[in-house]
Formats: sequence, structure tokens, C-alpha cells
Amino acid sequence: MLFSIITVTYNASKVLSATLESVKQQSFCDFEYLVIDGASTDDTIALVEQAGIPTTKVWSEPDKGLYDAMNKAIDKATGEYLIFLNAGDAFATSDTLSQIALKAQERPDVIYGQTQLVDATRKVVGMRHLSAPEKLDWQSFKDGMLVCHQAFVARRKLCPHYDLNYRFSADYDWCIKVLKHSRQNTYVGKEPIISFLTDGLTTKNHKKSLRERYRIMCNYYGTVPTMLRHLKFACRHLLREF
Repeated sequence: MLFSIITVTYNASKVLSATLESVKQQSFCDFEYLVIDGASTDDTIALVEQAGIPTTKVWSEPDKGLYDAMNKAIDKATGEYLIFLNAGDAFATSDTLSQIALKAQERPDVIYGQTQLVDATRKVVGMRHLSAPEKLDWQSFKDGMLVCHQAFVARRKLCPHYDLNYRFSADYDWCIKVLKHSRQNTYVGKEPIISFLTDGLTTKNHKKSLRERYRIMCNYYGTVPTMLRHLKFACRHLLREF
């Protein structure tokens, strides 16, 4: 398989249908679909089975949280590229995977794109305020997580396990690690490839996530430069408010 599309779930029946439908509608079909479930007690597994997506594989067992489940997915995946599509998130169009596959023909290490935000009714409420740049390397992330994790497609051979010391921002640390070993990163284009549900785990724990990201920035980019950069972030936030 060219892609392993991975969805981590736990009692996600209220938001999962949109994710499943977006995977099922893809015009490009060279993928396996892995659902890593944390022993849900609602209708999550029934929804996955009813969706009828070919090559679906489901594991349902207790885990230590989102990133532990993602680590399980990395171990189980067989696709050349990994796409983490969380419950509630979706591909922007039915041709999104085809667009990514075209970029994969030259076998870059990372393929990435833009993200639009949707609310619980699936209405598009705008673009993500951090925009993916046309050129990307690991230094790019010193200005924040410029590429949404769901819009960050990485070759499996480059993918480490997520660091479970981070509860809310291990994806930020993970993307930097991948980029540090990446030789070629390819931009899909200006049109969004992912619809991101705005009330996800990181959104609900925004302050805790920011504190973890600050620690990660200090680790990779130095404490003083990170402090100075956060002054710029604060100014950027104030400008958005006014």
C-alpha cells in the first residue's frame, strides 16, 4: 500500500462518521485504513464496521492515551506513507488523496499542505491561523507548528515513536524529529487538504499544549531564542485581537 491512513478513537461515535465518510469517498484507493481504538464502550466500532471501507483493520484494547495508540499504529502500519486522521477530522475533498499521491511519485520524505477549520456541524469556519509554507524544514517549526499534524504525511521509515512524556503536543515534537531526518519535503498547494475539527483534544487543553510546545521549542531551538520568539508571538496575538 502507498498510504496507511490511521484513525485513533475512544468513544468517538458522535464525530467519527464524517471521518469515515471522507476516507470512503476518496477517488484514490491504494491505502489501508487502520483504526486504533482504546476499548470504546459506545458505537465507535459498529460505525467503523458499517462504513464498509476496504482494507480496514481494527484493534480495540485499552491504551495509555492518544499518542500511545499512535505508536501502536506505527508498529502495525505497512504503507509507505503514514497519514494520521483523527476522529472528527476529514480529507477536504474526495480527490485529496489523489493530490497527495501525485506528489508521492517522486518519493519525497514528507508531503504536506494547508488545513481548514470546521465546527461540529461541518461548516468551514476559516483557515488555520498558522499557514503551511511553500518551503519547509525542521527550522520552520521554530515559529510554531506551521503544518497541522493531519496535513503532514511522512514516509513510515522515518517515523519514530511519539514521546509519551508529552500528553498534548507529542505531535509537534514528532514532526520536528521527522523533518530533521527528511531530505525532501513537498508542498501540495494552497487549497486545503484537511478539514480539522476545532474541538479536538489539543483545542480543549490549549494552555497545557502551549506549555509543552514551549518546552519542545527550548529543547530544539534554545531557551533564549525561544523566549524572544514568544514575545513576537504575543505581539502577533494582540494584532489579531485588534
